Amino acid sequence: MSYQVLARKYRPKSFRELIGQEHVARALINALDQDRLHHAYLFTGTRGVGKTTIARILAKCLNCETGVSSEPCGVCSTCREIDEGRFVDLIEVDAASRTKVEDTRELLDNVQYAPTRGRYKVYLIDEVHMLSGHSFNALLKTLEEPPPHVKFLLATTDPQKLPVTILSRCLQFSLKAMSPERVVEHLSVVLQKEMVEFEESALWELGRAANGSMRDALSLTDQAIAFGNGRLGTADVRSMLGSIDRDLVFRVLDAVNSGDAAVVLDVCAQLAEQSVDFSGALAELVSTLHRIALGQMLPAAVDNSLGDAGRVLALAQAMTAEDTQLYYQIALHGRRDMPWAADARSGFEMTLMRMLAFRPVPVSPETVQGGARTAMPGRPAAPGNRPGGSGGGVQAMQSVPVRASAAVAMAQPQQQHQPVSRPVASPSAAVARAEAPASNVIPLKPVSQQAPQQVTQPVPQEVAAVTPAVAAVPQAREPAFSCSGNPQDYCTPESWEQWVLHSGLAGGGLNLARHAAMMVLADGACEFQLAAKHDILASGQSFGQIEECFRRHFPGVQLRMAKKDPVYATPMQVIAARKQARLQAATATLQADPFVQTLINDFQAEILPDSINPID
Repeated sequence: MSYQVLARKYRPKSFRELIGQEHVARALINALDQDRLHHAYLFTGTRGVGKTTIARILAKCLNCETGVSSEPCGVCSTCREIDEGRFVDLIEVDAASRTKVEDTRELLDNVQYAPTRGRYKVYLIDEVHMLSGHSFNALLKTLEEPPPHVKFLLATTDPQKLPVTILSRCLQFSLKAMSPERVVEHLSVVLQKEMVEFEESALWELGRAANGSMRDALSLTDQAIAFGNGRLGTADVRSMLGSIDRDLVFRVLDAVNSGDAAVVLDVCAQLAEQSVDFSGALAELVSTLHRIALGQMLPAAVDNSLGDAGRVLALAQAMTAEDTQLYYQIALHGRRDMPWAADARSGFEMTLMRMLAFRPVPVSPETVQGGARTAMPGRPAAPGNRPGGSGGGVQAMQSVPVRASAAVAMAQPQQQHQPVSRPVASPSAAVARAEAPASNVIPLKPVSQQAPQQVTQPVPQEVAAVTPAVAAVPQAREPAFSCSGNPQDYCTPESWEQWVLHSGLAGGGLNLARHAAMMVLADGACEFQLAAKHDILASGQSFGQIEECFRRHFPGVQLRMAKKDPVYATPMQVIAARKQARLQAATATLQADPFVQTLINDFQAEILPDSINPID
């Protein structure tokens, strides 16, 4: 008898043997046991996860000679013929090769006839998304109301391409991709049955290379057995797959962490000699950094599936969390930029060079307080981290606040040639310092806790020692806008706009006030003037909000509604006029720009007015 490949030999023949699709098996088993069978099923998922296998098992359950049940006997002629692919009432259709509407019509012409041998006539249409639009239309009516003896089993890897009219007529089951853990578990069982010697780390290489497909994993296992002459060794599997030796990954991370560029380039040369895929090597680097980050946060989360948990935890202790995150981000960007590199090796080397170039340099607290930025032993100082440079470190020192140091730097613009003692901030602290407004350079007490006129705020002793000139920073508060007083004071466009802004109105009341104006009448009452075109805004609830707000700020003053054009510009008109002025100023500035003039003159360029937006 000829050799049968593992993917076909160990194909599940019942729901009990199904691997990794328990949610689908459970639903189908219950439906079969309770006789709640649908006429159309749709199985979706990536390649090699069991779509066709489940459909064949379901066909056996429906046509087994012992009766309809969730456990076919597997020994009757019907079960054997379905397993061998020659059962006459199981019509398997490859939709990729029969996409025409004529093929579908020919198929449906036989639907009305009773099954020849089985209990049901089962149509298994694989890759159903490949059917043409006319084929789907021809299938709709039959798929919705087939004869009682017909069941449709559809399978596809791309359900997004199916019309919603097809999806609504089927029970859809989404099959999951296989995790490497589940693949390794199944491969170990298969290889024990085949009496093939293997190393567990080799199975993990195959499990990751399968990329979620059990069929791919078994096919790769067949290839690896032949490559290793009947044995699965880790080195042989890596050589076959072209994957990177994990020892080289740890060596390159050790070299990057210690700043040894010679070792980094030596590892790159070894990888080139092995003809590895440098894109895959970079992916392996990202995966290892992820495991190192897990080991730094929760050492118990690092699995020993590859036999390297000890080395991962050792690197997790040797590297700081900031370094790990930085290297991980650089590696991700390197993968993104790999297609644009001159070749894969140079892209890989450049990624490692970035890790060395941007590696933060830690400094000691004594060095910072002494006024010199000297690198710790074992790490050379990068150019951006020299005294007076702009580079940042990796540890935020608690002795000198970051923003206070920024105040010192701004207070001494004439002494930039002298090295200034600065705190070493983490990247997140550097971002917070860059985004801080200039008026809040020195973080002190909240404004609500300060004196109303002027407060003298002390700065930390470290900052005062560097520059006594900023030891006290006076801050004056602007008086808040008052919405009370004499209503006559708010009968101008600007003042009425400010009153509406600070009145506390919201929702419909605020929208109504923005489109109206207020005037003081001779009898002392106030008139709320609203143009007729905005009459729809004057609902009772909205005007009631304005009346209540008006009584709160102007006690005893009556407010009346008047449907007429306002005597002066409303807040919305004021805002529109300001926006138009900004737009005109921006347009004039853009047109006067020398570079824009060069583009217009040399390339006959045109400025699109609708594309100009003033910067607020």
